Amino acid sequence: MKKLSAAGLALLVVCAPFALSAQHSMTSTPADLKWAAGPAALPAGAQVSVLLGDPGKEGLYVIRLKFPAGYKIPAHTHPNDEHVTVISGAFHFGLGSKLDQAKATRLGPGGFAHAAKGMQHYAWASEETIVQVHGQGPQGITYVDPADDPRKK
Repeated sequence: MKKLSAAGLALLVVCAPFALSAQHSMTSTPADLKWAAGPAALPAGAQVSVLLGDPGKEGLYVIRLKFPAGYKIPAHTHPNDEHVTVISGAFHFGLGSKLDQAKATRLGPGGFAHAAKGMQHYAWASEETIVQVHGQGPQGITYVDPADDPRKK
């Protein structure tokens, strides 16, 4: 049996996940998306479309969220990193324990935000907005102020 060189082993480690993911390829167009009422953990008015995986289970997930103009998500944290890419509209993302419109960054189409596990952050949409969220599940949301949690209302 032939030994792998250090460079060969490194290449295998780096490329193996891509080879595995190629076995499970899929494509989707915006017309293919099936929108449903947003998760109960978010304030009413959001819509969700699951592209890949399940945010509530182990593994990679990719979802899109659609928000109406004026939609707000109070300060919260997640048990895992969250990655957000703006597809359309205007999404405002800020860090801290309370939604503060003066301290957030406005992100337009193509804009990106990352919230590390446990980081307090908030967001709102100033116009109808679609974002794509991906990460490793299981994902969840904990509001900084428990009174903001729509599941408790």
